[in-house]
Amino acid sequence: MSFRPPAEILAGLERLGVRLGLAPLRALLGHLGNPEHGLSSILIAGTNGKGSTAAMIASVARSAGLRTGLYTSPHLERVEERIRIGGTPIDSALLGAALERVLGAVRAAGLETPTYFEAATAAAFLVFAEARVELAVLEVGLGGRLDATNLSDPRVSVVTSIALDHTEWLGETLAAVAREKAGVLRSGRPVVLGPQEPEAERALLDAAREIGARPSRALERARVLAVETLGLAGSRLEVELDGARLAVDLPLAGAHQVDNAAVAIAAAATLADSGLVALDRHAIRHGLAAVRWPGRLESLTPPGAPATVLLDAAHNPHGVSALARFLASLGRRYVLVFGALADKDFAHMLPPLAGRASALVLTRPDSPRALDPARLLALLPDRGLARVEAEPAAALGTALGLAAATGVDLVVVAGSIYLVAAVRRELARLGAPGARD
Repeated sequence: MSFRPPAEILAGLERLGVRLGLAPLRALLGHLGNPEHGLSSILIAGTNGKGSTAAMIASVARSAGLRTGLYTSPHLERVEERIRIGGTPIDSALLGAALERVLGAVRAAGLETPTYFEAATAAAFLVFAEARVELAVLEVGLGGRLDATNLSDPRVSVVTSIALDHTEWLGETLAAVAREKAGVLRSGRPVVLGPQEPEAERALLDAAREIGARPSRALERARVLAVETLGLAGSRLEVELDGARLAVDLPLAGAHQVDNAAVAIAAAATLADSGLVALDRHAIRHGLAAVRWPGRLESLTPPGAPATVLLDAAHNPHGVSALARFLASLGRRYVLVFGALADKDFAHMLPPLAGRASALVLTRPDSPRALDPARLLALLPDRGLARVEAEPAAALGTALGLAAATGVDLVVVAGSIYLVAAVRRELARLGAPGARD
């Protein structure tokens, strides 16, 4: 059989869009031998912070010496990033072979064609099962109750902070969204709750009570006592875990990552309670110090550039608010590169970031759903501060030029993960250290 790149295989499934419902994938996994059944896993749902939290938990597990799988979505630059073993994206040939097996089972059994996400999730279950990972860290794609990852059997579930997003599928109130996320809870098993708005927390606790899950609040078990902010370099934390103090160096920047770290610490401790005793304080401290999560408040500087480039994949108002708070804490002027997808709430995303920018470059993310940047101009009270560039690479070049001309030492890129990915590729081409990781 000739090799087909995984991106090409999955591209043929994109036309199916999103399918909320588990029956088609459950049937497919049955024909694949139910690889998900033997996995020891933790399942992480939420609106914002679930990817960062998953990356932290996986890093802690690796530091404990556990063979660890990590499944996240969406990818930043390459589809292989979605499935990692030991912190490394799997080989393209391995992913391609797993996807061919998935589609081969569909044809042989006459099953419904899987969506992009269903096929990727089935491939992840296959790869993790055959690699005999000792812990599979699984990030929910959309919602929870009807998400493909929810066919796993997690020993611990996590729900990070909930906000309104994907309301067309999940509901238009925090309570409705929370009930969908609560689908990842399991009877008799622990669920770790990140910081929540009261409406969302009530819905989660009600759901836990109904099904007999055992909820705990992350910030009560892992209580942050002190934070030393290190700007772009992250934070130093002092955390009280189960009554004992723990010093943690966290290389992920932003106050919101402090909360995510507390959730990850509480989740690791809960996993240890469930039998993974290697997830001790040493593993937590060293795992968090080693974590990386590209494209999320990630700072990169090309050789000879006049400014550091800060990449953040904030793509909804909640994520943008966290970025805006971080930028305010820096107290630095910046040039903003912004682009969004047309189906996002861009009207509430651009103003909080534009208000503090000394100049703006509006561009089009590398996606067929990209918003025409001309529509963003109408949101600006002073259009004279803005430039429009059709391509992200050109937008970065213009932003660096504006920074040099005005003495600004920071360029911020935000609004869409597709935009961040395109700019990150350009930074790699320019030789920015760390951009090829």
